[in-house]
Amino acid sequence: MLVRLRTLADRLAGSFWPIPGLLVALGLFGGYGLVQLDHGDLLPQALLQHWVYDGGAAGARSLLSAIASSTITVAGTVFSITIAALSLAAGQMGPRLLHNFTRDRGNQVTLGVLLGTFSYALIALRSIRTEEEGNFVPHLGLTVGIALGIACVGTMVYFIGHMASRINVDTVLELVTEDLDDAIERLTVDKRETEPPSAEFWLGARMVTDTRRGYLERIDDEGLASWAAEHGCVIRLLVGIGDFVSPGAPIALTKPAPDGVEEAIRERSVIAKERNSSLDLRFAVRQLVEVAVRALSPGINDPHTAISVVDRLGATLCSLSQRHLPTGVFHRGGRLALYVPSIQYDQLVNTMFHMIRQSAAGTPAVLIQLLRALTQVASCERDTARMHVLNRHAELVLADARRSVASPNDLEDIERRYFDFAQVIKVGPEHYLAGPRYG
Repeated sequence: MLVRLRTLADRLAGSFWPIPGLLVALGLFGGYGLVQLDHGDLLPQALLQHWVYDGGAAGARSLLSAIASSTITVAGTVFSITIAALSLAAGQMGPRLLHNFTRDRGNQVTLGVLLGTFSYALIALRSIRTEEEGNFVPHLGLTVGIALGIACVGTMVYFIGHMASRINVDTVLELVTEDLDDAIERLTVDKRETEPPSAEFWLGARMVTDTRRGYLERIDDEGLASWAAEHGCVIRLLVGIGDFVSPGAPIALTKPAPDGVEEAIRERSVIAKERNSSLDLRFAVRQLVEVAVRALSPGINDPHTAISVVDRLGATLCSLSQRHLPTGVFHRGGRLALYVPSIQYDQLVNTMFHMIRQSAAGTPAVLIQLLRALTQVASCERDTARMHVLNRHAELVLADARRSVASPNDLEDIERRYFDFAQVIKVGPEHYLAGPRYG
């Protein structure tokens, strides 16, 4: 139950409607409350004369009608602009980046302020009475309505500038990079954790299947580890966060196999229809990679955007050089209770660079930038296993360049970049920093 509540909270935080809905409710209840305050005749006469609207019922109705009609019209315009921006983003940067627009607080607040003002104006409008109807004008309500109308003008000006900056590809890349940096901070550890047991440990374990279909979005690993310890078993999940679960396919191994293990795993895990998890380190990486791959497509042909993506991915790996990826091993009472597969360094680097390298075949500028980024990461890294991963990717870039780059001069530049990388691997970053630099 706890894991589902956390998932629901995350989904609400990333949804578009909660903030507009809250502001609409605030407009409804605020309008009703101010009308009741006007009914009480609690406002000082001096305040009515100098600061509060003191016109008649006809003027009040016209004013509130103008506010209501204009705000709902502008709200429709805002919605249209948002949809147009979403279409542009989906076409140029990929549909997986759309949630960055829908969860944007500026868009949500803008639409909420306009719809909330419209709702407020309707509530205040229904309370106005002419002399024939009882002669009541909500003076304070009208004043607040005027203030909200002015606030809507300022909100619309803000929205236009905000939306113009949000559809800029560099701004989008920076936002996704911030998400990736946040994920690195949350999902990595300061110290190296216990390594998982070898494959021989799981010989004789029983397979556990699942009837669900979708991506593993969240798992209560602490709760599942405690359950395994209480029932005297060891559980190894075969899928990690972000992996796809197929109905009938094995989802875990258990040794031994107590009753209720299938139900325990189902109760402590959440399956989603799409890959969109704040606990998946590769999710933000895939977003950046998709922007680069689309930029390198023949229809767009924008290597500068791909180079910006490579720069950010390299910076992420540099920041990761001081941290460790979790191993997914959980102990209880000094004994192994649960092993959840987590992303390893080679898998992360593969996700970052494989598709970009494959799409950049025949584009020397991007291949050079890939080698430059790998060289900078190698100058930050001290882990031997990680250096081998970086070296493998540099060799793949060089091999692709020799196969796809026709110009001898361009190929020579790429080989020089690879030589710099090889020297950093061989003798350390001092050679790279002191040696010749190529543009």
